[in-house]
Amino acid sequence: MEAPLVCIVIISVLAYTTDHVRAQGISASENPIPVGTNVTLFSDHPVNTGAWIFNNEILVLLFPGGQIITPNFIDRVGFNPNTSSLTVISARLEDSGTYSLQDVTSDASQLELSVQEPISNVSLTTNGTDLVESNDTAVLTCAAATGTSLHYTWLNDTSEVVFDSFVQLSADSSQLTIIQVTRYDEGPFRCNVTNGVSNEISPPVTLNISYGPTNAIVSVTPEVDTHIEGSNITLLCSAESKPAATIHWMVDGMDLNHSEAELNLTTATESHSGDYQCLLYNSVTSRFSSASAMIRIIAPITAVMVNDMGMAAVAGMPFTLNCHVSGEAETILWWMNSDTVSADNTTIFGAGNKTLTLHPVYPSDTGLYMCHAFNAVSNMTSDTYYLEVNFGPDKPMITAPSVALTGSEVFLNCSSTSNPPSTYSWSFNDTEVATTANYLAGPLTLNMSGTYTCMAFNNITGRNSSAYHMLTVLAPVTMANVTAPATHPILNGTFNLTCEAEGSIESITWRHNGALLYTNGTRSLTMNNATLTFEPLMLSDNGIYTCEAYNPLSNFTSENYNLNVIFGPGVPNVTKPLEALEGTSIQLNCSAMSYPPSQYTWFFDGTPVANTSVYLTPALSQNMSGTYTCEARNTITGENSSADTMLTVIEEIKDVRINVPTHPPVEGYNYTMTCNVSGPVDQVLWLKNGQLIVADDRVMMSIDNLTVTFEELHRNDTGQYHCYAINRVQTMASHPHILDVNFGPDTPLINGGPLIAAKGESVKFTCSAVSRPGSHFSWWYNMSLVANSSVLAIDSVMLNMSGHYTCKAQNPVSGKNSSSSLMLQVIEDINSVRVEQNTIPIEGENFTLTCEVDGPYTSIQWRKDDEDLPSNKSTTNHSHYYIHENRLHFAPLTRYDDGTYMCVASNLLGRQGSPPYELLVNYGPVSVTIIGPDISPTEFAISIECVADSRPESEYQWFLNDAELPSFTESLIEIPVVNSNFTCKATNPVTNITMSKTKFFSSASGLNCPSQKILVIVSVFIMSLPLLFR
Repeated sequence: MEAPLVCIVIISVLAYTTDHVRAQGISASENPIPVGTNVTLFSDHPVNTGAWIFNNEILVLLFPGGQIITPNFIDRVGFNPNTSSLTVISARLEDSGTYSLQDVTSDASQLELSVQEPISNVSLTTNGTDLVESNDTAVLTCAAATGTSLHYTWLNDTSEVVFDSFVQLSADSSQLTIIQVTRYDEGPFRCNVTNGVSNEISPPVTLNISYGPTNAIVSVTPEVDTHIEGSNITLLCSAESKPAATIHWMVDGMDLNHSEAELNLTTATESHSGDYQCLLYNSVTSRFSSASAMIRIIAPITAVMVNDMGMAAVAGMPFTLNCHVSGEAETILWWMNSDTVSADNTTIFGAGNKTLTLHPVYPSDTGLYMCHAFNAVSNMTSDTYYLEVNFGPDKPMITAPSVALTGSEVFLNCSSTSNPPSTYSWSFNDTEVATTANYLAGPLTLNMSGTYTCMAFNNITGRNSSAYHMLTVLAPVTMANVTAPATHPILNGTFNLTCEAEGSIESITWRHNGALLYTNGTRSLTMNNATLTFEPLMLSDNGIYTCEAYNPLSNFTSENYNLNVIFGPGVPNVTKPLEALEGTSIQLNCSAMSYPPSQYTWFFDGTPVANTSVYLTPALSQNMSGTYTCEARNTITGENSSADTMLTVIEEIKDVRINVPTHPPVEGYNYTMTCNVSGPVDQVLWLKNGQLIVADDRVMMSIDNLTVTFEELHRNDTGQYHCYAINRVQTMASHPHILDVNFGPDTPLINGGPLIAAKGESVKFTCSAVSRPGSHFSWWYNMSLVANSSVLAIDSVMLNMSGHYTCKAQNPVSGKNSSSSLMLQVIEDINSVRVEQNTIPIEGENFTLTCEVDGPYTSIQWRKDDEDLPSNKSTTNHSHYYIHENRLHFAPLTRYDDGTYMCVASNLLGRQGSPPYELLVNYGPVSVTIIGPDISPTEFAISIECVADSRPESEYQWFLNDAELPSFTESLIEIPVVNSNFTCKATNPVTNITMSKTKFFSSASGLNCPSQKILVIVSVFIMSLPLLFR
């Protein structure tokens, strides 16, 4: 028989004589184990056909109905057929290896068993313990008298050793090498030896490592850069060294013959300054080291003083100050008036700042100077030195008047900037007159006008300076007066004014009403402004005139001269009323432009009635109407002028009142008011609330305005009314009449609610209407009276209370009424909402969700994944649905309809949503695929998987060359590698849809089985021959 056929026969026999199982797992009761103990290997499920194998050698052969332990192991292993477990008895070192349990229908399970010898007598040795840092290498070797599978852990004190390029392990980790040891490698070192069954730690080994000297340092007390003379100074030398290093001290290269770590300098002087060096030596490591410290000792400063060169400081000349210091000064600073002095182009420091030269010195350099000397251990400031700079005199300044009056005294003052102060001398026309800074000249005469000279002299600087002053002496102005000719100043004539004055007169000015007077076409000045001529004289020349005569030191203003131009009279101006009320008196006023004022006479119809400008008439009567004449006369010019006026006397208005009808004013009806007047009237006006009433389409006026008629009253006609009677001399108003228009009621306004109420809820409605006077209210329901007030309140509404409610308002004066209605709906609330399905949701079939609502509703809204579904039919996003009444129809259903659905029921009271409904559409299988290698050149069996896209998961059937394999019902199976077609059939248990997929698998060498599995299968096949031929 060919090899493939033999394999197929064996597999076929086994497939029908054994149960199909997956690969089993095995475990050990203990692993690793000490030599000489028993260990049991367990299988996670029994094996009927197969073998236990150790390192490719069969220990136990299993077949249906029995098992065989091979002769080489019959006394060394035991087998339990109930659990398929294997026990190794009194294990030996050579029992370590790979144990496999091979089931002919699955892959073998393997376990590595380790048999180990316990550890004892661990020791640690070293190549030496006395070592020198960085020179020597330490080698530590760890060994155990007994033990197998050893693992080494190295410890330095209590921490594990960290390995690097200087700390290395041997290949088996039993030897630790430390290259160029350091002081930190002293230990103690231990090694911890372990295997799977025991452990032991070696005794400690400690290394003695010599090192140093390193990190040498000299510390100085006190810690200052420079020490003051007389200090006690301690120098301490230290370094890291094992064993301790020997010490040798030197200063500036000279041996101090001192070998202690501490060196003391007592009451140190400047001679102790120097570079101190500490030399260290380790006799074991043969290494040297050193450290040094620079000691500086100086004496303190004891005195500082500022002095000069013995010469006075003169402005413009160089001047030097010296800073004298007792002691060594490292730094010198100069101060002036508490401010630091800095070098510039006129300030020069010399000799290490010991000299300060001002080249040149200025007056501004005057002040208090100090110098401040410093060294590292002390500082001192000098006493202040006051530098006074001598300068001047500058050009003198003279203060004195340039003009003076005869008989007066003049004070001339001369001053000049100078230090010390200058001496002064005065001279007049080159003749010395005084030797002081101040000179009083006078009493002055006209011949004392001239040049006065002041000279200033500084006796320290040897310098002088002069200044000049010019003085003019004048006689004072003593009189000024305005005079005029004896003729009258008459309008349009010629007239002169003259200014008479005494004294030294340089100028004359004229003023008119306090303002300077200038010449023009009618005014001129002559005789050095002494004469003022008016030609011609004008009315604008009226006013007060003065003249002023003056020189630079005096002036005199004349007394006021009042010029009044004589003119007139002009045409009289008469003021009076044109008309007057009978029985009253009036005043007639007459005035005419004239100087001096005119004399007046009044005439009535040619008869004189008064000799004054004002005429007050007696009580007027109608026969006093007529012409009145005023005549004006000027007694100087001799001229006169007159004017006429006309007066009319009118009868008086005696009474004005408003008459109205007796019936009340009601909106929508006509209404008339009449103005009754006693006396002559030219015009009647009507006012409402102070505003003039104008006739329009609704408000009518009679021709004489005595009556006003409202064709149709409005409520806004309410107000306060007056009528005014007017003639040419009199206006009289009536007493106010209050018109209060009755109106309404307007259509009532209803507030409150609710209009839609749940059964058992309370409602309250309030009715109001605009009306004068206030309306009476009543409520009606279905033609029946239910309330006699403006408020309708129902504590608990019932379903039968739905309907129209009417509020009626009635005005008791107008007799009118008005009503308004509302619709009250009493309904039940929604109790619950839920989503129900009528069939199983399967893709491609019609499917309906129903919104079940307990309670009345008006609309239903469907939602998917928290978004509203449009109510119209939709075919978007692969979804095909439509909504009808309370149902959501899918036609057909697709997997894209998966989601969370809910329905929301609404009525007039509100909305209520259902609990979420999760829709998962059952579909498929849509596609079937077999996943696995097409060819397996090395394996006897391979795993293949059938994958189907389906909800719920499909059920699977497998076929070999169209023959069903009833034991294979999972999606993942293991098959022998033979040249055959394998078919997977996937069936959805809900949709009842079935799809299949076939794939051909081939073996690269006919029957390509692993040697171990071949051995088991052949062995089982031989043991199963009696069963095959029964």
